[in-house]
Amino acid sequence: MAALVKAVNAKIRSHPVLNYVCSTHFWGPASNFGIPIAAVMDTQKSPELISGQMTFALCIYSATFMRYSLAVQPKNYLLFLCHAVNETAQLTQGYRYLNYNYWGGKEKEGLDNAVAAGKEKARDIEAKVETKVKEVVGSK
Repeated sequence: MAALVKAVNAKIRSHPVLNYVCSTHFWGPASNFGIPIAAVMDTQKSPELISGQMTFALCIYSATFMRYSLAVQPKNYLLFLCHAVNETAQLTQGYRYLNYNYWGGKEKEGLDNAVAAGKEKARDIEAKVETKVKEVVGSK
């Protein structure tokens, strides 16, 4: 049995693509891709949910491992890609966080909500006025 396992392993390791797919250079980044996928999906959520501290920490983490992925031998371009996507998503989230909390985004959102509520109220009043006018005109 051990000889069979050894023979299968040797066969797999002799093929460059299969050797790569069976290595940690592939499975490490492949399993790590959950972080950037979640970060990209989070860019569609409300900016009030963003944690500034966590976003900053993930920016530092991704930048560090982007550097690491190119420093190891052999260079791990899949890991680099994984962290480059995460770095981009985290920088986007960081901008959204700063815009919402420090550059007037929260106030603008409140103002937009107030304007929308005012427009809705004006439409309701307009509908009531039209109904009354039709009643008055129709009764004459």
